[in-house]
Amino acid sequence: MHPSHLPSPIARGLIAAPRVITCDPHRPDPLGVVENGAVLIEGGHVVAVDHLHTLRSSGAPVVLHGQGVLTPGLVDAHTHAAWVGSRHDEYRIRMAGGDYEAIARAGGGIRSTMRSVREIPQKELERQLWCRLRRMLSQGVTTIEVKSGYGLDEANERKQLLAIRYAGTAPELPRVVPTYLALHAVPPEFEGQRTTYAAAVLPWLRAIAQEGLAQFVDAYVDRSAFSVDEAEPALRMARELGLGVRLHAGQFADIGACELAARVGASSADHLEHVGPAAIEALAGAGVAAVMLPVASFTLGQAPPPVGALRKAGIPLVVASDANPGTAPTESLPLAMALAARLYGLSPTECLLGATRLAAESLGLTGVAGILAPGASADLVLWELPHEDALVQPWGPPPVEAVVLRGVRVY
Repeated sequence: MHPSHLPSPIARGLIAAPRVITCDPHRPDPLGVVENGAVLIEGGHVVAVDHLHTLRSSGAPVVLHGQGVLTPGLVDAHTHAAWVGSRHDEYRIRMAGGDYEAIARAGGGIRSTMRSVREIPQKELERQLWCRLRRMLSQGVTTIEVKSGYGLDEANERKQLLAIRYAGTAPELPRVVPTYLALHAVPPEFEGQRTTYAAAVLPWLRAIAQEGLAQFVDAYVDRSAFSVDEAEPALRMARELGLGVRLHAGQFADIGACELAARVGASSADHLEHVGPAAIEALAGAGVAAVMLPVASFTLGQAPPPVGALRKAGIPLVVASDANPGTAPTESLPLAMALAARLYGLSPTECLLGATRLAAESLGLTGVAGILAPGASADLVLWELPHEDALVQPWGPPPVEAVVLRGVRVY
C-alpha cells in the first residue's frame, strides 16, 4: 500500500468490543480486562478505556465495533526479518537428523543468508522487508524489532540497517525498532580470526551509532558463536554510545552470556534453552527480561528453557517469533504464542502479556506500545475470537478483523 492510499487517521472515536484486554498493570486483574468496553482514541493516542456505556457520554462516535476481543497491537521483540533467500535445503537436512552447528561449520547457516544479502540490491532488500512486515501486520503485530546480522561486513550491515530504516518510515508498516546484530557469525574473509573480527566491528558500531541506524546492539554469545570476552567490548561500547543491548544467550550452552547481559545492563537475554541457576540469578538481579523463542527450539528439537525457574525468579517472560530463514522460518508471532503455551507451559495470560506489554517494555517502549491506557499509542487489534485465551490456539492465519496503528486503520 502506498502511503497516499492510507485511510485518514481517526480524529476522535471509540473502538469497542465485548472484551477489551488492556494489559494495564494498574487494573485489578493481570490482563486488565474491561467487559463490554471501549477505547477512546484521539490524535493517534489512547485517551481513555472504560465500559462502552460510560464512554458514549464523551460524544465520540463508535468507529469500529468488533464482536470478539480487542487487544493492544502485538509486539514482536526478536526478529531477523531483514533476510532474503531460503534455507529450505538445510531445514530438510535438519529434519532428517542433521546438526545445526555442524551445518554452520560447513559454510551453511548464517553464512548462507549472508551470501544472499550481499548479492541483493538495496531496493530489492527494502521491497522484500516491506512485504514481510505487511504480512506480519496482518497477523496483529504493530511493533517489530528487526535485527541486521546477515551482512557480516560494514557495507552490508549498513545495507540491512538502511532497509530497516526505510521500513521504519513507512506509515503503513508496523513500528520498527532497529538492532545492529554486531556479532552473529564470522564471515569468510575473517576465517579462523574470530577475535580479530570481534575487534573489527567496533569502528563500524561507532559509525552506525553516530548515524542513528540502530537503537540496540546484539551479539550471539554461545558455544559455537562468540565468547564472553570477545563480545563484551562491543556491548560496553554500545552502552557508552547510548544504545541499548540485547543478547542471544544460552541457546546451545551456558557459557556466561546471562552474567554478561547483567553486567552490561542488557534489556533482554534471548533463547535461554541452556541456562543454570547462576545465570537466572544474574538476570533477576539486573532486571533483564527473558525472551522466549519457541519456534526455534521447536525446529531444532530442543528442550524448553527452565521457564519455572525464570518465573519463580520474577524475570519478565517475553514471547517472540525469532523470524529468520534458518531456525524459525515463520512470520507469525501468534504461532510463537501457541508454541509457548503448548511446549513451554506458559499460561495464555503469560503468552499475551509476553507479546504485548512486557515485550514493549524490553524495547524501551513502556507506556507507548503493548498497552491500552491513556497516553499510549493507538495500536489496537480486533480479533474474531470469543475470548483472549483462544489466541494461543494454533490457528493458521489468525482471525484478525482489523488492525489500527497510531490511530489509522491499516488492515
